[in-house]
Amino acid sequence: MITQDSIEALKARLDIVDVVGSYLELKRSGAAFKAPCPFHDEKSPSFTVNPARQKYHCFGCGAHGDAISFVMEYEKLNYPEAIEKLASSVNFTLHYTDSSERKERSQLLETLTNWYQKRLSDHKVALQYLHDRGVFSSSIEKFGIGYAPMSSETLRFLENNRFTPEESLLQGAIGRGEEGKLFARFIERITFPIHAPNGAIVGLGGRTITGHQAKYVNSSQSAIFNKSRLLYAYPLAREAIFHRREIIVTEGYLDVVMLHQAGFTHTVATLGTALTPEHLPLLRKGEPKVFVAYDGDKAGRTAALKASKLLSSSGFDGGVILFEGGLDPADMVREGKLPQLNALLHSPIAFIEFVLTEIIATYPLSDPRAKEAALHESMGYLKTLSPLMQEEYVPFTASQLGVSPTLLKLNHTHTPTHVPTLQLTHYDVWELSLIKTLVDRPMLIEPLLDFIDPLFLHSHSSELVAAINGEDDPRLHAIMMDERIRVFAGDEEVRAELITFLIQHYTKELKKVGSTSTSFDQKSYRIRQIRDTIARLKKGELVPLG
Repeated sequence: MITQDSIEALKARLDIVDVVGSYLELKRSGAAFKAPCPFHDEKSPSFTVNPARQKYHCFGCGAHGDAISFVMEYEKLNYPEAIEKLASSVNFTLHYTDSSERKERSQLLETLTNWYQKRLSDHKVALQYLHDRGVFSSSIEKFGIGYAPMSSETLRFLENNRFTPEESLLQGAIGRGEEGKLFARFIERITFPIHAPNGAIVGLGGRTITGHQAKYVNSSQSAIFNKSRLLYAYPLAREAIFHRREIIVTEGYLDVVMLHQAGFTHTVATLGTALTPEHLPLLRKGEPKVFVAYDGDKAGRTAALKASKLLSSSGFDGGVILFEGGLDPADMVREGKLPQLNALLHSPIAFIEFVLTEIIATYPLSDPRAKEAALHESMGYLKTLSPLMQEEYVPFTASQLGVSPTLLKLNHTHTPTHVPTLQLTHYDVWELSLIKTLVDRPMLIEPLLDFIDPLFLHSHSSELVAAINGEDDPRLHAIMMDERIRVFAGDEEVRAELITFLIQHYTKELKKVGSTSTSFDQKSYRIRQIRDTIARLKKGELVPLG
């Protein structure tokens, strides 16, 4: 976590006119500056930046805040990501509470990536491979593709640039063998730098061109590299994703490179892993439709099925695109099959239809018992969806099974016998209403996490975590079916309810500070911090977590 002292020091260095001016064309208007608001369509500028107060405000849509909140909203970043992006822009070194999670790290990965890029230009075999795959020189530059030589050369380069073995191990650039011998993670491989959503390089992917047993390898899992939370090329695709309100998720780095090259710049890829609940917050940014584009072989269909179940039950709109006949997106671009590719990418199979079709296809429906099993599995999946989606897909499911829709009894209004009856108190009701709202409207989860921690809840923090992760939890089913628990109506009510809750939470925290064993200075600082947060909340401002 970034230290609060570090954040306050960064704020003191920032100038909101410089920050906003790097995104918008500002024009002076008296003591302030104006521009068309970037957060809603307007013809007459109503977006004002006040250098004296270091604040911005739009008189059209009500958007307001400081330099950090502007970057959060404009770039669709969370609070720590925005802090890190701003720190990088002014060459400011952040400090972290846990040294193992430091991101004020040396420029090891950036330096190594640049060196790999230079090595590529001297390696004819690697260049020829990329040329044969149809990769343009402009794409090599855009994606920072490089080449990793023999292990000894990489180790020597790191040593010559004064990067310690401990530092190189922490960044995943090298590994340590059973006998303690150091080796480079990437040996004779084409390299693809992997960026965090804020643009920082946090790892590398490597593809062998000399017959190594592992076709692809990634940086090792670490405090800065978690492949289950990252999507390859997301920073490059973000602008197109938010503009088109669509995102294509593929399985390979070269698929991404070639699809971008063909104009599908809203494409990303998972890092050698299936989609997981940890990917969902990133996929929710901008609320795009999600299209998973996988190979049509057995492994690809299995991955598509798993992804479709996860995404549909989490409230995502989108569908599945399967590449049959052994082709993949990269092949189709290289072979000039752009009309066929375009047609394929514009005719996805809706997630729910795909899941139901795949489930039912595994059963021989001529056998009555198999048909009954298919019915039960299909109904089990339908019950992970919202009540409306359940009802909408009953006729489709019945048609696929060849049975009457009356056999699919979903019983929305009755709590299943395996779900416990909830014993509620006043505080429980509010917490459970928040959870029910998030399950019903999952697009609110990512923004909410900037302001509230699950540990703030008194009784139902674990249920909130389950809702955030999109888990198929019986407790969530019980919450959704309990008519005593209401869903907050609209964004404004969610905001108002959250502000009221947070004022109560921080008021209790303020009372606790005096009993802590910290120093007088630390207590004083914490008291000032909490009082400032409460004051801002009372003015109607949601305050990001520090």
